[in-house]
Amino acid sequence: MLGAHIHSICDALDIPHLEARVDLEAEYREFSINLHPSQPLLNKALQDVMTYLNWTKVAVIYEQDYGLVKLRELVRAPSKRDVEIHLRQADPDTYRAVLKEIKTKEIHNLIVDTRPEHMHHFLRGILQLQMNDYKYHYLFTTFDIETFDLEDFKYNFVNMTAFRIVDAEDVGVMEILKDMERFQSNGQSLLNKSRIIQAEPALMYDSVHVFALGLQTLEQSHSLALANVSCDSEQPWDGGLSLINYINSVELKGLSGPIEFKEGRRIQFKLDLLKLKQHSLVKVGEWSPATGVNISDKAAFFDSGTMNVTLVVITILEIPYVMMHYGKNYTGNARFYGFCVDLLERVSKEVGFDYILDLVPDRKYGAQDAETGEWNGMVLQLMKHKADLAVGSMTINYARESVIDFTKPFMNLGISILFKVPTSQETRLFSFMNPLAVEIWLYVLAAYVLVSITMFIVARFSPYEWHNPHPCDQENDLIENQFSLANSFWFTIGTLMQQGSDLNPKATSTRIVGGIWWFFTLIIISSYTANLAAFLTVERMITPIENAEDLAGQTEIAYGTLDSGSTMTFFRDSMIETYKKMWRFMENKKPSVFVSTYEEGIRRVLEGNYAFLMESTMLDYIVQRDCNLTQIGGLLDTKGYGIATPMGSPWRDKISLAILELQEKGEIQMLYNKWWKNPGDTCTRTEKGKESKANALGVSNIGGVFVVLLCGLAIAVIVAIFEFCYNSKRSTQMERRAVPAPHQSLCAEMAEELCFALRCRGSRQRPALKRQCSKCVPGTTYVPASFDLPHPPNNVLRSQSQCPSEAGCPMFQRSSLAVPLDLPPHLHYDAS
Repeated sequence: MLGAHIHSICDALDIPHLEARVDLEAEYREFSINLHPSQPLLNKALQDVMTYLNWTKVAVIYEQDYGLVKLRELVRAPSKRDVEIHLRQADPDTYRAVLKEIKTKEIHNLIVDTRPEHMHHFLRGILQLQMNDYKYHYLFTTFDIETFDLEDFKYNFVNMTAFRIVDAEDVGVMEILKDMERFQSNGQSLLNKSRIIQAEPALMYDSVHVFALGLQTLEQSHSLALANVSCDSEQPWDGGLSLINYINSVELKGLSGPIEFKEGRRIQFKLDLLKLKQHSLVKVGEWSPATGVNISDKAAFFDSGTMNVTLVVITILEIPYVMMHYGKNYTGNARFYGFCVDLLERVSKEVGFDYILDLVPDRKYGAQDAETGEWNGMVLQLMKHKADLAVGSMTINYARESVIDFTKPFMNLGISILFKVPTSQETRLFSFMNPLAVEIWLYVLAAYVLVSITMFIVARFSPYEWHNPHPCDQENDLIENQFSLANSFWFTIGTLMQQGSDLNPKATSTRIVGGIWWFFTLIIISSYTANLAAFLTVERMITPIENAEDLAGQTEIAYGTLDSGSTMTFFRDSMIETYKKMWRFMENKKPSVFVSTYEEGIRRVLEGNYAFLMESTMLDYIVQRDCNLTQIGGLLDTKGYGIATPMGSPWRDKISLAILELQEKGEIQMLYNKWWKNPGDTCTRTEKGKESKANALGVSNIGGVFVVLLCGLAIAVIVAIFEFCYNSKRSTQMERRAVPAPHQSLCAEMAEELCFALRCRGSRQRPALKRQCSKCVPGTTYVPASFDLPHPPNNVLRSQSQCPSEAGCPMFQRSSLAVPLDLPPHLHYDAS
């Protein structure tokens, strides 16, 4: 409204009026000159871009009421094709609601006419509604798109397009802007050290320049008479008409490009078409009233549905990512199959390109030589632009990212250790002794001896452990102690075996010794029993290494990585001491521990005494199919697989968005399950869960107990034989001293005793040799021990001299039975 009032005053007084604003008036104004491009021509430029992009459904968002008037010609303009246009007025409070409505209607093309100070609100609404992907295309009417912060939209391939009127790349413009910064006091704040000037101050600069040139031309033709004018007198200025004609005829190249007027309106200008790419806004074309739109970078606006692009894709054979059919019936891309092949097929459909898949010549992923700095493998092919994409199990790392570009990762992983499944611990015959350590067994043995000796000594010292063996015989002065050294050892071993004995301590001191020994045996036996179950029912594995630290701390087991791979680079460049130590080992190990393929590494692991450091996804695939292999420890690092492109490739962002979409739909996870966890390919492991039953104990587990039993029986038999022989010899010697003749030989008596002992149906009773004192008077007749004699009558004397009691004799001997000489031979009695 203020511009209309000023123009009315200038028109009445014949004063030239220079403007630099959007003029929506259609009628001609005589004393007005506007340096802003004509709005009908701007609408024509927008329409040409829409035609080039083949827009058929467009939403127009405007903020102020005059915005609708400004764009009305765009809506009314005739078109050779049907275009569906939706008009929506919005302000910072309603941006989000309007954008949400447009998203619901699936309108992907938008023309945005909003005030510059409100632009950040609009951009934030785009982010909040997640309308910042490649499906949406925003065409802004502002000339100052370069001054806005578009950092959040650069890497999502958001299509943002706008015109600019100031060509900041022009040499003349750059010189003018440099002078502004150098000499003008407000030049620093005006340009903000960005070499970018907004359209409005640029048009103001050109307005002053145009006025100066018109005034200079007027002065060259005739003298200019200055006069005072007044609104009250309404007396026009005589030189005003001449000045406006000279200004209207000015033609020059200013900050805003070529300038030319017709009837006060600017008809000559040039607009640069800017497009947001991955790094910044770049010029992709031009528009002028004479030539229309001219797109210099057609790839910037390619349509995935209409473009016919064939890309060269290189890969490397790696199970299950990329595998190959070698039959004659397979040609071209059909030769390859696997996880990455399926992924590439889906990505190509999403983005819209065809591809030719082939193998990398040197069969390597790509690593940089530490000495020469040269790259190899797929990285080198991309750097030389011999391929457009590299697909496979290719790890994203710093070194590769510095020379090529990667898409967003389609799979996350880390480095882990592949090792042969540890063998089951060999079952020993005496495995029942495993619950207690060897030193504990020795301590128990020492405790057994110590307690037995202590019991013997304490019992000897305590008066309450001595008692009369014949309590009915009050005149007997002899007393005995039940805890002899042998009995002490027997008492201790009996309680240790939880069986007890017929020996009972009577004194307080001996009972204390027995009680504390019982407590000791309770704890030992309970601990042994509890641990025995675990040792006999749980299968134990011999695992020489548990993690990377164990691997680095030994030299018996060799370990290595894939040659020229990211895993090798990780260890070579790592600053962690453990990994540096491992790299030194691998680098100096002879023969080399590096392998050229995963298959070779797996083979060396199966051969034994070798650990293979590899990426967890590949390791998981192998372990699922070979039950002889297992993963040791966790992940040593975290990284991802991505599709590689040459540096600055326009395909990176498009493929990244496609990968994100496939991940959100779950298609990549389905591909992973297809190639990794196919039930037909995986092996069945006999792993015991928490609810599984315990193993049945076999001979290999507790066979040692039977060996101990047999050994004990054998020792008992040997001791019995020794006792038999020793006692027989001793009895014979005593008999010879007691009865000079006749007497039986040692061998004869042993033979008779043995025959009686081996008689299966023999009597449980046998004639016993008379225990007689060595001081008894001989005079008896010798009767063989094998004779069966009846019990003698009461009036028959046993011998001529009877010992008062067995206890009264200093020594007893198992000898032949003495009977009176006049006893009839047919009389028998049982001497037992």
